Amino acid sequence: MRRIADYYSLTKSGLVYGNLVTVIAGFVLASEGRGIGFGALAAAIVGMAFVMASGCVFNNMIDRELDAHMVRTKARALVEGRIGLRAAGIFGAALAIVGFAALAWGATMQAAALAAFGFFVYVVAYSMWTKRRTVYGTAVGAIAGAMPPVVGYTAAGGRIGLTAAALFAVMITWQMAHFFSIAIRRRDDYAAGNIPVMPVKYGIARTKASMVAYIIEFTLAASLFTLLGKEGYVFLAIALTLGLLWLLLGIRGFFVKDPDGDRIWAAHMFIVSLIIMVGFFAALTIGAVLLA
Repeated sequence: MRRIADYYSLTKSGLVYGNLVTVIAGFVLASEGRGIGFGALAAAIVGMAFVMASGCVFNNMIDRELDAHMVRTKARALVEGRIGLRAAGIFGAALAIVGFAALAWGATMQAAALAAFGFFVYVVAYSMWTKRRTVYGTAVGAIAGAMPPVVGYTAAGGRIGLTAAALFAVMITWQMAHFFSIAIRRRDDYAAGNIPVMPVKYGIARTKASMVAYIIEFTLAASLFTLLGKEGYVFLAIALTLGLLWLLLGIRGFFVKDPDGDRIWAAHMFIVSLIIMVGFFAALTIGAVLLA
């Protein structure tokens, strides 16, 4: 059982499950009164779950030496040798094959292609290249993380256009503020691993300012769905309320000056950002169903 748990841990299941909420929202939004194709939806969920899990396995493989220097990751299965590199690679490849096959045959080829793009960005552009070399690695990783709702949207037959762009914009701006809260909380870990995240390279004050800017951009992007006629004014009120509450907490961070206070504030920002994501995409899904 421990060995199964170790393999499961390589998939970063919390990240996968969280992103599946966005896949479902994108799919329902694209259905637009045509009725939800539950077969295609199931394929989108399974396909993206396996593709994301595969990406996380390869990320673990690439980061295994780096993880050994960080407190929160030094006990991972690959770091401690409980799973071999070859076995992990076979596991990751098998997950990818199943995931892409489910998307291509059960949903649409466009969804599979977009998932492949996100996979490449996460594994190659982010994990293998930019994460260790530039402060912009966070933005590159966010590009990959913004693909799940777009994949869900195209899995239901939606075309790449303004609505898909709005989904991408919401997700990428949310991620930047979310990731920066993690970077502040784990600043010492990232510094020990020599990872040039913004709090390490430019300091916490500049990171806080960037977080506030991204929260404002998130709120503006969230309003696009009503402006595009995809959601009603109740959804708009919910989205703006969520954005305002998040913004107020973000501004509160400027009044925190000591390191311990920064970590506590960042922990609150992390939790609230998760609530914001679930609340936003739940409202998006319910609103799309009610307007269908």
